[in-house]
Amino acid sequence: MPKITFIEPNNTPRTIEAEIGATVMETAIKNDVAGIEAECGGACACATCHVYVDEAWVAKTGGPSPMEEDMLDFGYDVKPNSRLSCQIKVTAELDGLTVRVPERQA
Repeated sequence: MPKITFIEPNNTPRTIEAEIGATVMETAIKNDVAGIEAECGGACACATCHVYVDEAWVAKTGGPSPMEEDMLDFGYDVKPNSRLSCQIKVTAELDGLTVRVPERQA
């Protein structure tokens, strides 16, 4: 199973095994990662699962879709490496992915 490291808002790293086919958001919620709220349940209808993808992983996770970009407009402190974790599907190629959770969600 691929492992994802979440850097929580207090800078605590948590490495969690993720199921292939799940989303990064689902993995965070299932494991009580601090700072991931996911109010819409993964429907890309809010920005409360916002994360910063580590620069080394930006190309592998791909860019946001137009719909995701629209939702990121509601995010807090959006950066070029911002993504909604509900839109990143876990694959074997993402083993080792690191994402940082912002200090607060939108």
